[in-house]
Amino acid sequence: MTCAEARIYAATFLPLVANSYPDREVILAPPFTAISTMAEVLSGTGIKLSSQNIHWEGNGAYTAEISPLMLLEHNVNYAIVGHSEPRKYYSESDEQINRRARAAQASGLVPIVCVGESNQQRESNETERVIRRQVEQGLEGLDPARLIVAYEPIWAIGTGKTCASAEANRICGLIRAWVGASDVIIQYGGSVKPDNIDEIMGQSDIDGVLVGGASLDPEGFARIVNYQTIK
Repeated sequence: MTCAEARIYAATFLPLVANSYPDREVILAPPFTAISTMAEVLSGTGIKLSSQNIHWEGNGAYTAEISPLMLLEHNVNYAIVGHSEPRKYYSESDEQINRRARAAQASGLVPIVCVGESNQQRESNETERVIRRQVEQGLEGLDPARLIVAYEPIWAIGTGKTCASAEANRICGLIRAWVGASDVIIQYGGSVKPDNIDEIMGQSDIDGVLVGGASLDPEGFARIVNYQTIK
């Protein structure tokens, strides 16, 4: 969204989540150009900000990248790294993702590290091998207490297909075991919508959701924030 669109979005969204459950943390991840605007609009609301990426150096000749200090200046608390789109379109490696995540933690930001398999990898029964490699290489040296891991099966992103809740829960449980920290926060992301959020959040190993397209509708996203758990 543009800055103007972000303001309009917030005007609709904020009243709908003003009385949300106090145990829920809401994080918005606007594009870099709208971070300053959203920092202003969200001030005092309790809603946190995340960037959509972060570079591993504090300064230098890295045109088109954004440093931790640039984000901290605008009260950003989190940084998404390893999202499926940079992995796909810009050939991001697990080593680069790990460097980004380490830089985030070193600067006081919490990295949201995305992992997930493609449709081809799932059909080839490589899901567990691929995700375990991403976890072991992408999370190397990170503090699990200041980390969020998001399982986003690539085949379920923007396709309308949703990984069955039980299967998503199984993979999230494996990720938790591979990380080696029972209290690490594990999210699910992949065609999360208002009509499936209650079932997703009723799963034992899913602590939250990483919402893509559905977050662009403020009313629909508010319904996701205000989910009611189905056990």
